[in-house]
Amino acid sequence: MPDAVSPAHLPAPLPPGHRFPMTKYARVAERLRADGWAVAAAVEADDEALRRAHDPGYLDAVARCALDPKAERRLGFPQTPELVRRAKASVGGTLTAARQALAGGLGVALAGGTHHAFADRGEGFCVYNDLVVAARTLLDEGAVARVLVVDLDVHQGNGTAEFCADDERVVTYSVHGARNYPFVKARSDVDVALPDGVDDAGYLAALERTLPAVWRAAAPDLVVFQGGVDVLAGDRFGRMALTHAGVVARDRFVAELARDAGTPLATTLGGGYHVDVERTVAAHVAGLTAIAHALA
Repeated sequence: MPDAVSPAHLPAPLPPGHRFPMTKYARVAERLRADGWAVAAAVEADDEALRRAHDPGYLDAVARCALDPKAERRLGFPQTPELVRRAKASVGGTLTAARQALAGGLGVALAGGTHHAFADRGEGFCVYNDLVVAARTLLDEGAVARVLVVDLDVHQGNGTAEFCADDERVVTYSVHGARNYPFVKARSDVDVALPDGVDDAGYLAALERTLPAVWRAAAPDLVVFQGGVDVLAGDRFGRMALTHAGVVARDRFVAELARDAGTPLATTLGGGYHVDVERTVAAHVAGLTAIAHALA
């Protein structure tokens, strides 16, 4: 089984009853270790990497836990030093996974996918945009010339889309709920907006109809995959109706495209807020396992 990196060694306690399922990260890592995966501790991204995406003023306010109350509400997390360290490790994990993908075909970050973070603000439980930091770092280093971001979270990656709107080196592709958050969408290079209640067949048909052509046209040197499982039926913030098997089929399809094209694939967890956290954990684990088998 492949290696993975996780920030779960850095706890970021949240108030009782908080809506964000922080415990899922440690549980995914534990399940994968039990299945034979080697899971290493993610290293915190440094300020140089974060500045590739984020404004210095925003980075300074986050570091000092000095966001104003409106910005803190928009972010959705209480400001703590522990949260900052964990968010940096989430970015560092995605960057490590991207480097591992270039070296061996697959890299797995057991967090990340924080696609609602913009240059000057965080939103929707996203402090920093790990997808953009990883892509820009490798592009600026000359390790790759073209990156495709495949975002299959139920929520459109508005931050990622805005970041990359004028960057021809990065192609953004998003399949998401048409009527779900964010209610004012940014413009990805390709957006596939689906109705509430879409099931496995409808979702997979849309994916299979659109993603292969995008992949061929982009001709990427690296694909960064945001594999949110908030598409599951019963997810508190999802409004779609995919089954566990549907999520596995989705992830396998992405991995098979990577395999057939010979494209390195770096995968991140993205969202997942099922009323039963174990359903979220199981979907993440099954999807990652399907990816690993497809690329073995």
